[in-house]
Formats: sequence, structure tokens, C-alpha cells
Amino acid sequence: MLLSSLIAIAAVLMMGVMSPGPSFIYVARNSLAHSRVHGLVTSLGMGVGAATFALMAMLGLQRVLNAVPELYMALKIAGGAYLIWMAVKIFRGASQPLTLSVNHNDAPKGLWKTFRDGLFIQLSNPKTAIVFASIFTALLPASIPTVFYYVIPLMSFVIDAGWYSLVALLLSSEKPRRVYLRIKTAVDRTSATVLSILGIKLIYSSLVK
Repeated sequence: MLLSSLIAIAAVLMMGVMSPGPSFIYVARNSLAHSRVHGLVTSLGMGVGAATFALMAMLGLQRVLNAVPELYMALKIAGGAYLIWMAVKIFRGASQPLTLSVNHNDAPKGLWKTFRDGLFIQLSNPKTAIVFASIFTALLPASIPTVFYYVIPLMSFVIDAGWYSLVALLLSSEKPRRVYLRIKTAVDRTSATVLSILGIKLIYSSLVK
């Protein structure tokens, strides 16, 4: 029974993480625009965010948000604002040329900042938290074993970080990179537009019942 619960949760989480969204867009862009390492570090941030949501969900986030709907609304507005802020940053830099040569006088994007941004992108979508909470409510046994509080967040980390690492490895290859350099402005502006739409939709959904 316990093993079947874990397998069911893992299957649902894998289906969810493969759906394109702001996390996919951000990992793909970092892998293409910066480096494979940046893409992988972004993936680690996504994984930590997923593990955080998993632990929060298991500790009763759904009950808290249902009891305090204003908190859910505030989380959605904050998440939407963060996505819009990221979209503005990407759009403003879309027309700037991207050079792949290393210039030691430049200040490249640090890996800690890359990790942090990946984590914040993941945490900026409170709907993910609700999805986790709903999945766990439906699939976890009524009496949750203590070990599940360790296993399920770890499993969530492995699924998210593993999938986005695969995305980073594929999209940081030389051929996709050359294609991206030719269409960088269009790709960046499209990515920024999608992120801004998602952010606006998140804010709108919090204000309109």
C-alpha cells in the first residue's frame, strides 16, 4: 500500500513537470544563453523549490490556504509580479548581442544567482503548491509514515531536477546554441511575453472570482 502510494505520486509528478511552463522556459533560456552549467544549476534550484513545496504540502499547506484565502491571494499576486519582473528583464536584454567568448573583464552571471533565480521561479507559482497538496491529499495514506516526510520531498527534488537537467543538457548542445544565436531576439521576446502573460493571468485570477 505504501509503495503503491509512492509510485502513484511519482507518476503524477512526472506528468506535471513535463508540462511546459515558466520553469521550462527559464531553464531552456539559461542553458542556451549562458552555459550547460548554468542550465544544470537552474535545474537544481527548480528541484529545491519542488522539494520545498512537497514538504509544505505534507505539513498541511492546503488546510492553511483554505482557511486563509487572503494568504492564497497574496501568494498569487506576489508570484505573478515576480514572473512579470523576470519577463521585463529578459525583454530588455533581448536585443543585446550574446558573445560566447570568455572575457575575464566581464562579470558573468554567477552560479549562486542562477540557482536563486531558478528557486524563485519555481516558488513564484503558488498553484504548484496547491497541486502538490491536492495530489498528496488524494494519494497519501491517511496515516503518513514518518519516513515519507523525507522520501517524498527527496523524490520531488529528483523528478524536477532530473527532468530540467535533461532539458539543460539537450538545449546546451552546439547545434541548438547556434540556432538560438541567430534567433535570440525573437526567442527572448517570445519567452518574456509568455512569462508576462502567465504572471498577468496569475494576478488576474487572484482578483477575479
